[in-house]
Amino acid sequence: MKISIITATFQSAKTVKDTLESVLGQTYTNFEHIIVDGASKDNTMGIVKSYEKAYGGRLKYISEKDTGLYDAMNKGIKMATGDIIGILNSDDKYAHQDVLQEIINTFEKTNCDGTYGNLIFMDAETMSKPQRIWNSKEGKLEQGWIPAHPTLYLKKEVYDKIGLFNLSYRIVADYDFMVRMLKDKTIHLSYIDDDLVHMRVGGVSTDGIKGYYKNLKEAHKVLVANQIPHPYYIDFRRCIRTIGQMLKKSESKKINNIAPDFLQTQEKKENTILER
Repeated sequence: MKISIITATFQSAKTVKDTLESVLGQTYTNFEHIIVDGASKDNTMGIVKSYEKAYGGRLKYISEKDTGLYDAMNKGIKMATGDIIGILNSDDKYAHQDVLQEIINTFEKTNCDGTYGNLIFMDAETMSKPQRIWNSKEGKLEQGWIPAHPTLYLKKEVYDKIGLFNLSYRIVADYDFMVRMLKDKTIHLSYIDDDLVHMRVGGVSTDGIKGYYKNLKEAHKVLVANQIPHPYYIDFRRCIRTIGQMLKKSESKKINNIAPDFLQTQEKKENTILER
């Protein structure tokens, strides 16, 4: 099976090299890597093009103005020719070299429609200091659970069925997509009990709580729009889960001493979307 990996970039020259090398370092090689750039003014595309030979025909890219991160992701999904589609952000990387192989093994073993795993938040400067772990093990939407979107890999047919990201949401279009997906009980997901992606967090900020509040407020609108019962209860449970992850020690088999940095991460995500 072929995997399409979509990376949206914008002014990503400082981080995209790590992302590219992370993909090239995978032991599973039947993939295409699609770079969708938002007309960056820095050297993002110069770096991307410098890796073209190393990809051996498995790299696609476009660079043009867009309306934001989710618009870029939608473009990438439309360009994808793989059986499976996943998204790797331009400042993130795979947790280890066998991530794609694990994903393929899970699809083949379980005949699922999608897989997801755990996410490790790392420091922004070196990507070597763990900040927090998001353990995505199975749960229920009604209990405030949601899989970590950067670890989610789906068959192309799922996007054909559920649709693309709703661009009316500026911050949580990924949450809206997953809510729509989880509502469809015919879609079977398999959990991979492993750390799949390392995500950079933002720097220390004095506006982190405000960023998280905006995220939660828009996520509440998602629940209401999708007619999910008891949205305020789900909001509350999501907050409790977040606090628990911030206080809880890491469950990772590979990385210890996770420290909380959730609010900074939420603000970084919001700023990335709004700056495009």
